[in-house]
Amino acid sequence: MALLQPSSGPSEEPEREPVTPFGSVRYALRVLESAARHRDGVCEETISREAELPHVRLGHLLRMLCREGYLSRLEDGSYVVGEALVLLGSGVERARALRERLQGTLDELRDTVGAAVYFGRYQDGELESAQVADGPSTPAVNQWVDFRSAAHATALGKCLLSQLDHDRRADHLARHRTPRLTSRTITDKRRLLDSLDRQPPTVPVLDLQEYAVGTVCAAVPVTAGSAVSCLALSLPVTEAHRLRRAAELLSERAAPVMLSLAL
Repeated sequence: MALLQPSSGPSEEPEREPVTPFGSVRYALRVLESAARHRDGVCEETISREAELPHVRLGHLLRMLCREGYLSRLEDGSYVVGEALVLLGSGVERARALRERLQGTLDELRDTVGAAVYFGRYQDGELESAQVADGPSTPAVNQWVDFRSAAHATALGKCLLSQLDHDRRADHLARHRTPRLTSRTITDKRRLLDSLDRQPPTVPVLDLQEYAVGTVCAAVPVTAGSAVSCLALSLPVTEAHRLRRAAELLSERAAPVMLSLAL
């Protein structure tokens, strides 16, 4: 879900829905379904009609889908299914293709937000090892405690827990200790559960030096079917003033990640 809705200025189309990552993914899937029905290529006008999508939105989606490799544009201007979609649809290659696709998207997000970016997933009752994109000017936080054992103290972990129902959160905390990692770490499980229960889904989850002194983090949920996953970023505390805007950008650019998971 987007952190912020687009500004509510005058519009000639008041009936239009806000453009959120979730909305973009829903329309993108319609576009891909249209392309899949026309193996020899489909023109933009036909896609617009079949996907019930106005041209003003379709142009942006087509560019995004071509950039991500889900569509290819032929010389005559028509569109066909791209290589990335074929790979994600194949059972044998899907896991590898998805990981590579996610890594490419994380690398782009890192450069866009100017921070180390992480993708995390909660599956089978545990937080999976996070996938990360960092660099010399955007170093990842030093994982001095494995993220999988520190869900109570990281923005990534708390964002994943916030997407579970109360009973599943309580079950996770009953199976994992909540040690104090810094003076800001919430160690009281009841207090932590209360804060997770109150966490609005459209507001980023924050870690303000709860995991590591000198580092602040934010995480936003990535909603795709029943998947429990999220995107997160970390910044040195000296750049804490950038945290809110960076988290907004992360949420606004989440559509390619959601689309990869939805396919």
